[in-house]
Amino acid sequence: MSALLSLRNVWVEYGEKIVLEDVTLDIAEQSFVSIIGPSGAGKSSLLRVILGQEAPTRGKILLDGETLPPECGPDRGVVFQRYSVFPHLSVLRNTMFGLECAQAPFTAQLFGAKRRAAREEAEEMLVAVGLKDAMNLHPAEMSGGMQQRLAIAQALIKRPRILLLDEPFGALDPGIRADMHVLITRLWQDYSLTVIMVTHDIKEAFSLGTRVLTLDKRRHDPHAPHRFGATAVYDLPLTKPRPARPAESAQLPADKSEVGSITIDTIDNN
Repeated sequence: MSALLSLRNVWVEYGEKIVLEDVTLDIAEQSFVSIIGPSGAGKSSLLRVILGQEAPTRGKILLDGETLPPECGPDRGVVFQRYSVFPHLSVLRNTMFGLECAQAPFTAQLFGAKRRAAREEAEEMLVAVGLKDAMNLHPAEMSGGMQQRLAIAQALIKRPRILLLDEPFGALDPGIRADMHVLITRLWQDYSLTVIMVTHDIKEAFSLGTRVLTLDKRRHDPHAPHRFGATAVYDLPLTKPRPARPAESAQLPADKSEVGSITIDTIDNN
């Protein structure tokens, strides 16, 4: 697999505080990279600079060998731990919103054939994430797991190449989290995504990822804790087969009997 995303000597600094220090990475296309590390090690900061929410203080980030644009673009989608959905919009309208903003940025409204096409695309995406029967609900009527499925639909509706996950399952109960693992694995395969996920759950990192990165500080100064930043101290590739699945089959039923037929390779971390 070729390198889709490259970080070269990336630093993130806030005044005298150094968060990330000299991070150099190549991320292969269609890989699933899990990022772990202690609190405050810059995991979310790394996601933000890849997303384009902020620019690195030093260094550069390349996408397909070209400098990454300094703003969020349709080639990158993101899902956060808390459900980033609009409470006043239905599930369907939440999903359509990204398409409306892209095609009608000043009004966020489409009409006629364009609106029908956007609705059909949103409905297909909601089927893919298992929300076929919830299209007319509002977020307040949904469980946490359903809201996170909606957030994933929002992130994928514009077909990004890179999906960034910032502890997306941390607030979910274990059973729902297991279902979400199946969902994200299916979508990663079906949409040929490159996934970069931050997690505090070591087992989750190894069971989902094809590669696990640990961010931490190589150097510590007890008298000046902000003097040194974190970098990738461990980089573990995992030998895990990735089944080839056509994008046209990207539909995940909400029915648990079908969900249970999918298997995910796991590594025991104990």
